[in-house]
Amino acid sequence: MANKRLVVGVSGASGAALAHGLLDQMSRQTNWETHLVISSAASRTIELELQASAAELGDVASVVYDENDMAAAIASGTFQTEGMAVIPCSMKSLAGIAHGYTDNLLLRAADVTLKEQRKLVLVARETPLGRIHLDNMSRLAECNARIIPPMMTFYTRPRTIEDMVDHIVGKVLGEFGIKGRNFHRWRDDESGKQLDPRRGNDGTV
Repeated sequence: MANKRLVVGVSGASGAALAHGLLDQMSRQTNWETHLVISSAASRTIELELQASAAELGDVASVVYDENDMAAAIASGTFQTEGMAVIPCSMKSLAGIAHGYTDNLLLRAADVTLKEQRKLVLVARETPLGRIHLDNMSRLAECNARIIPPMMTFYTRPRTIEDMVDHIVGKVLGEFGIKGRNFHRWRDDESGKQLDPRRGNDGTV
């Protein structure tokens, strides 16, 4: 059976750790491929936040494309994928997707995902949100895109940044039917028992 394919776009918003977390977890899925495109702005953010290069982040993906390669496989709807996640998604990229402004491969791949009616997940990162941001999100939601802002969750009792990253990544992976590492749902841990909000993920108080 051929592997399933997930397109991953990384834009220049803060949150490079989320992209790394998703790619790392996807690399452990034996029947999935990740097809990655990183914007030029994201390359700088990766350097600042991860002290790594875009090329090093790309090492975790199955296939990496140049953002200017508009003839890449993911630019065509005939290239079969399960969908796309833009993680993190800047307001500039979100605006481009909302209005069909496909001037780079990341935006084109997202446009293809929408037109082919595949799942598009946008981990939209900005605060506070202005009227234009909210209007663009509403427009995309009406097109069946999934908007998953990387919002803090406290019922899981996160103790590290990695805990918080794993939770957001788990939400994104769940959209594609993949169980995330250390992902806990409300009132339901891995044993089926209710989570105790007084305890950490490791069960300690």
